[in-house]
Amino acid sequence: MSYQVGYFVGSLSSTSINRVLSKALIRVAPNDLEFTEIPIRDLPLYSQDYDDDYPAEGRSLKDSISASDAILFVTPEYNRSIPGGLKNAIDWASRPWGQNSFDHMPTAVIGASIGVIGTAIAQQSLRAVLAFSNTRHMTAPEAYIHFTDEVFHDDGTIADSDTEDLLRSYMAEFRDHVQRVLTVLPRR
Repeated sequence: MSYQVGYFVGSLSSTSINRVLSKALIRVAPNDLEFTEIPIRDLPLYSQDYDDDYPAEGRSLKDSISASDAILFVTPEYNRSIPGGLKNAIDWASRPWGQNSFDHMPTAVIGASIGVIGTAIAQQSLRAVLAFSNTRHMTAPEAYIHFTDEVFHDDGTIADSDTEDLLRSYMAEFRDHVQRVLTVLPRR
């Protein structure tokens, strides 16, 4: 059995180091995980004024999540928190009230930064939002990635074997988490 994993890159930048990290994660992931990026760039700012008539971008986001068995968040840290674009996407996906696309969804969070503590604070903020959104979040292992151009290449290759082993282990744990959650709470 394979699992469809939707993933969010929290940065809107086309040159995001977290986009590079997402490529690396996909390269080392178990073969039974299939990945589709869920774009967030074109979402308008969420307002409950849209709840009665979601725009096409909001419906597309919710459809992409519905087509996924699990969600992986790959996020930077902006001002010690979640990037605004990512929070906006979560707001769209979890609304209107009673139509939360993340309900019981297996999720995991990881992120990279040029700083040595990675994205630790943003990840904690994001976990709080995901807990409220009723996701089934992978609580361990946590991974706060210190990004350098010497280790991560734009095509997703990883030049350091210890880092590659860490990410491979993280993705194996994520796969096992997805299987456990979906065994108890099937999505379809």
